[in-house]
Amino acid sequence: MKVRGIAEDVRKVMAGNAKIIDPHLDWSEQVKSIRLEVDQDRARALGLTPQDVAQTLQTLFTGLTVTQYREGIENINVVARAIPSERLELARLPSLTITTRNGVAVPLSQIARLNYEYEEPILWRRNRDIVLTARGDIVDGVQAPDVSNEIVPKLQSIKDALPYGYRIETGGSIEESAKANVALVAVFPVMAIAMLALLMIQLQSFSRLALVFVTAPLGLIGATGALLIANQPFGFVALLGLIALAGMIMRNTVILVDQIDHDIAEGHSRYQAILDATVRRARPVVLTALAAILGMIPLARSIFWGPMAITIMGGLLVATVLTLLIVPALYALWFRVRRDEPIGALIAPHDAEQMAEMPLPIAAE
Repeated sequence: MKVRGIAEDVRKVMAGNAKIIDPHLDWSEQVKSIRLEVDQDRARALGLTPQDVAQTLQTLFTGLTVTQYREGIENINVVARAIPSERLELARLPSLTITTRNGVAVPLSQIARLNYEYEEPILWRRNRDIVLTARGDIVDGVQAPDVSNEIVPKLQSIKDALPYGYRIETGGSIEESAKANVALVAVFPVMAIAMLALLMIQLQSFSRLALVFVTAPLGLIGATGALLIANQPFGFVALLGLIALAGMIMRNTVILVDQIDHDIAEGHSRYQAILDATVRRARPVVLTALAAILGMIPLARSIFWGPMAITIMGGLLVATVLTLLIVPALYALWFRVRRDEPIGALIAPHDAEQMAEMPLPIAAE
């Protein structure tokens, strides 16, 4: 079949890559077969149809149930077929007789031609299409997606020469990752809206919301470095870890920003509030990040969950340090905090109204 020839070309390309071990096809070797080609003109002249020929041969070789007899509580079929010497010898196939509707016995060789060919023993199908898979193992120390990405460009010449109705698709981990990413993209907008709504309820300020949101990519540096050091692929599982990492980073930022606003509301200057809040919240932020990192160690050796654990560990380690260094500076830059500004410079309007309504203390002389 033509599909086997195309698959063989793909296998040869795979065999040319030193990182692939034993590239092979999932179809077995072709087997011998006999194809019956009916001469339509002769068959019609004798009053026979291809269906009549097929039914007669089916009866001779496989058998036809003509009746049943009962033995105890079981019904046993009575099957009529040709004797073994007639149906098991290939040399006697042309002499098998086909009975016409007029009762005339005609040798099979007069109305049909026997072609000895090779055919596929099993035809695999996928989504109702005939599919032939070229696959192979990979050497130690490399990732399957990386090897697939090296092979795909070399298949472009084969893809360009494919006839109509044929196509080459990439399977394996790349295909599974693409399916998972499609499912994730479908729910990502809802997830983002819910996350922004919760942050808005907590911060009650678009400026602070934007400040928290821009700190989410801080973990990319550590996550990328950790995956490179551990030689792990960035697939669907690592993407889940990156999403979880963004939530952890924004949580730390919310804790820090909320503490700064709380100190300012108590009457501290904005500059001093940034310093005090960073020092005061450094310990809980570091300890919670350390607890999350240590909790991911058992998963780091897992074949499936390993990339996610390594992404969270490396990203959270670097992002925690960057959060304590960058977020205070970003807060000061975002709200234009100066070191020498007066204490009341950051009193919000609603805080000023509350302070105006508070009774002034009367000092006793």
